[in-house]
Amino acid sequence: MHDSPGWQTLLESPPLWRQDALLGAGDANRLLECLDRELDWQQPTLTLFGREHPIPRRQVWMGDPDARYRYSGRDFTPQEWHPEVAHLAERINRAMSAQAVIPPFNSALLNRYASGEERMGWHSDDEPELGTDPLIAALSLGSARPLRFRWKDRRAPAFNVDLPHGSLLVMGRGVQRQLQHALLPRRRHGLRISLTFRHIVTTDGPQQR
Repeated sequence: MHDSPGWQTLLESPPLWRQDALLGAGDANRLLECLDRELDWQQPTLTLFGREHPIPRRQVWMGDPDARYRYSGRDFTPQEWHPEVAHLAERINRAMSAQAVIPPFNSALLNRYASGEERMGWHSDDEPELGTDPLIAALSLGSARPLRFRWKDRRAPAFNVDLPHGSLLVMGRGVQRQLQHALLPRRRHGLRISLTFRHIVTTDGPQQR
């Protein structure tokens, strides 16, 4: 994506790209209000070290009917696509297809952070259902908070990636294998919703390589 208009290369290898204004301010504001109001936000519990803990945010998993995945001992079945999210998936798929980095996204995990105290801990999106070296695109809405990255082998210092309202971050092949990321607590921050588009490998779908 080096020569594509509007894209910034944040990391060459593995590739990490950002487009600061995939959505204009008006469209981003409207989408934030729509999703906050219309989605059935949930707060599931996850099993860590044998104990159940509610996640420190709310979320919705949506996508194609067979885009299921398993995490921390739980099976997640997607809700039906919300029309606005389905439209975004198609738009981002077209942009990714132009860069020959398909297969297409068939699901999205949406996370809602009501304040800067809500967070997501260190992790990599490397569940088996995502295939080998998945590509993930993350749209950020609302309060701008940095996403923190660190190398698994500690080859270099950790770094922040700013995520403005309406921006799109693309984590290319190898990011999940080599790095972890987290959304750390930040005081005096308001509502934020992230939409992370993924390709779940299904028995009927294309296989990643």
